Amino acid sequence: MQGQASQQAYDRGITIFSPDGRLYQVEYAREAVKRGTASIGVRTDEGVVLAVDKRIRSPLMERTSVEKIHKADRHVGIASAGHVADARQLIDFARRDAQVNQLRYGEPIGVETLTKHVTDHIQQYTQVGGARPFGVALIVGGIDDGEPRLFETDPSGTPYEWKALAVGADRNQTQQYLEDNYDDDADLDGGIELALRALGTSNDDELEPESVGMATIDAQSETFVELTDEEIGEYLEAFDLLPSGEESGDDEAEADDESEE
Repeated sequence: MQGQASQQAYDRGITIFSPDGRLYQVEYAREAVKRGTASIGVRTDEGVVLAVDKRIRSPLMERTSVEKIHKADRHVGIASAGHVADARQLIDFARRDAQVNQLRYGEPIGVETLTKHVTDHIQQYTQVGGARPFGVALIVGGIDDGEPRLFETDPSGTPYEWKALAVGADRNQTQQYLEDNYDDDADLDGGIELALRALGTSNDDELEPESVGMATIDAQSETFVELTDEEIGEYLEAFDLLPSGEESGDDEAEADDESEE
């Protein structure tokens, strides 16, 4: 009983290390991230690709209310996995930081600088009593002086730079796919294909345009662009990732239209 009481004390105290050097609340926050649907980032020589799984719980829910990809600045995009409310707080912090940098120095904020400012903010919530860590992981992608950059933020407040990464549900499986198929010489379209195929690994290689969110930050224009459902659908059709029977259903509809004419 005494051992259990001691364990519970470490569970409750965010600022207290356990005897084996662990912060249990930070580890629980990482578990919260795993409960979120998958988000993927891919860096190529031509830019950065962000892709997210936007599955909704009910057909009555408005799809536009599911926000997993955000524009932080003209040249920076962020994808999230985990608690949406926590993500919104960090996105707002990142946007304010980007605007302050623009007003103060007259230039866009660096992607690495922005990521480290966000992770410094996250880390403060692992040292303050009466608070809890952020139960969300972010993928921060953008362009620094023509160079694509891709970072991950962790609930502990640690930034990591990646060539390609996945966060959220089925991370191990999706990350393994990225590691096996990443190509250093891929162009932006190649990055889009890799991101969509990796997203499909946890969906039986079948994706619907309405359940996918995607954005790119092109290295040449240094501009964040979010893709429409129609554009995503075209990529899914080109990569043969649409649900089986959907294309044939379209063909039948076209045939019916012709017969009516």
